[in-house]
Amino acid sequence: MAETSTVISDGMAEVLRLLRLDGPGDPAPSWARALGAEGVALTLLVGAGRTPEPLWCHPELSARFEELQFTLGEGPGPEAIRTGSPVLEPDLARVRSERWPALLPTAWELGVYGVCCFPLGIGAIRVGVLTVLCDGDRRMSEQQYADATALAAALTGALLNGDRPRNRSGDGGGGALGAPGSPSGLHRAAVHQATGMISVQLGVSMEEALLRLRAHAYGHERPLGQVAKDVVARRLRFKKALDDDPDGDPDGDLNDDGSGPHSPDGGRG
Repeated sequence: MAETSTVISDGMAEVLRLLRLDGPGDPAPSWARALGAEGVALTLLVGAGRTPEPLWCHPELSARFEELQFTLGEGPGPEAIRTGSPVLEPDLARVRSERWPALLPTAWELGVYGVCCFPLGIGAIRVGVLTVLCDGDRRMSEQQYADATALAAALTGALLNGDRPRNRSGDGGGGALGAPGSPSGLHRAAVHQATGMISVQLGVSMEEALLRLRAHAYGHERPLGQVAKDVVARRLRFKKALDDDPDGDPDGDLNDDGSGPHSPDGGRG
């Protein structure tokens, strides 16, 4: 595949002509059609912790894959954000298992066989990532690459120029770089709240608290968002010492007084 292509497709040209992040409807289906992709997702980085927040995903498979990457903290999306360069893996079967050891087998089970991610940003500035699920050919053509690169550049420009995309609730609220302004407008608001609660419970940094939350979600085979909601609802509590945990749970995360509600299904999905 060539690295550059000078001409975008007519379909992508029309998408870019009509691109308005604050317009009505969900633009992701039209992006997927123009790219000839199995799915498309736009994820923004929000808050002081630069947490990836899904804005638009199509179809549901894209949303599930984004949630998987967020739960595990690994995959082409996080790598693209970290490096600032596109991560092109149209055939995940060819990726070394040690690169994304937890993600690869689960992605295959979901039905995701190829992913290409394009970071949104300029230089050291990162505002998000455009994720493209590849089609059954397990490849990305020069035309698809050119179209995806053009879309990523247009989205970057729109966000940096102050275009404020609607959040998932459709209320039009937005903060800097298009991030939803209030916690209630965030798809992952519970994760932000739970991370803060775990930070207090364990006396650790927010970064360490998020790692603990992810470890519990992965170890119990549950989506991160579901585990976070249990923490916020006080059905699940993280504790400082394993010795104090009557359940012998390696994360030290279930209620320690035996009087409150426990994690549903014993903490397992």
